Amino acid sequence: MVAISASDENMRTAELVEIQNAVNMLPVFAEYDTDRIPRITQLVFELFEQEDGLDALFGLIREALPNKLNETAYALACDVAAADGHLYETELRLLEEMRYELNIDRLHAAAIERGARARHMTE
Repeated sequence: MVAISASDENMRTAELVEIQNAVNMLPVFAEYDTDRIPRITQLVFELFEQEDGLDALFGLIREALPNKLNETAYALACDVAAADGHLYETELRLLEEMRYELNIDRLHAAAIERGARARHMTE
């Protein structure tokens, strides 16, 4: 979620609120220490500055994330990307990379993306 928000180097308020709401409300984060969020955010920015930082980021994600939660992680990233009502090119590219790295089926990804779009539509 943090990586999607930071991907365009501008973490918007709507995206930060979406992250905070997810961490506060979803059962998958029941045991998560919210004090880690600033450290994770700093780590993501540091990795984005490195030449192979994206590969390192996905390595860390694969290491920490059980495979059964790959679609959940992708859905949360889609919600953050859609939170401000606009999908930026950098967000779209990172979502594409996430689909590949997390081995998300294209049909499943399309359904997840459509759900995020529907939840965040304003008109």
